[in-house]
Amino acid sequence: MRFLMACAVLFFLAGCSTKQGIALNNQQTVIMESPVLTAGIIPGTPSLGSDQGRQKATLSLSNNQSKSIAVHYIFYWYDKQGLDLLPFAEPRTITVPADSNVDIYSLNGNLDAYSVRVHIYL
Repeated sequence: MRFLMACAVLFFLAGCSTKQGIALNNQQTVIMESPVLTAGIIPGTPSLGSDQGRQKATLSLSNNQSKSIAVHYIFYWYDKQGLDLLPFAEPRTITVPADSNVDIYSLNGNLDAYSVRVHIYL
């Protein structure tokens, strides 16, 4: 009986030691639907910086096709706990010229902005 009580206490303490927040995979910073890659658009990795006191996320898109491709995208911002920051950004569209690169970006004035994820679709 003492053994079971000791195990229960250990499990309780182990549960209390977990980090609060939502598990956010920081390696999956770009979410891209398969037709985007098939169309010839190759994204880079988002980089974070600052611009006049706001967080700025920049992502490079490469088009390796001989025709221009219209791409839709939306940036999602998260705090250190992995929670969404409001307000959500509006979807945007950009045309990536043939055989070239363009940079897309998002600005966020929320001081809690810590990480970003970009959703790209056609």
